[in-house]
Amino acid sequence: MILAAPLTRACVTPSRESLGVSNTYYSGMQDAPATPRRLNVLVYASNPQTTDRVIRALGEHPSPEVSIDVVALDTDRLVMARLDAGGIDLAILDGEAAPSGGMGLARQIKDEIDSPPPVVLIVGRRDDAWLASWSRAEAVVPHPVDAVTLAAAVNSLIEGLPDLAPAH
Repeated sequence: MILAAPLTRACVTPSRESLGVSNTYYSGMQDAPATPRRLNVLVYASNPQTTDRVIRALGEHPSPEVSIDVVALDTDRLVMARLDAGGIDLAILDGEAAPSGGMGLARQIKDEIDSPPPVVLIVGRRDDAWLASWSRAEAVVPHPVDAVTLAAAVNSLIEGLPDLAPAH
């Protein structure tokens, strides 16, 4: 009778250097930056429930590379004053807000603000998308606000933004 020693396997994890990959990429996945970029998002809605839905749908990190700060406003005058002051990277406007709807406000922003931020417009019906094009909004999402749809719209616009300030 021959007794064999049990077979053991050593698990060796290769280093990035031994695989010949940079610090940025490993196994086809991009590492998240050490410090996410901060995005200042203005949310305009006259209905507090809509504002809450938008903020919850956005979350704190719409993508791993970005963290957000939200400025929630409920009047067109406050929106224009805040945008005129600068520092807003993206605006999300409720097309159903009253008395000033987000569609007209989006057009006013594009006409009156120097270097206006990209605008995501929330519309009551998908058929209102043509009005959104009149308003010159860069993205349109329907009511009720859906986190996946809103995140996709926001992330597509984030990609086109210049470098944002690092988060603190």
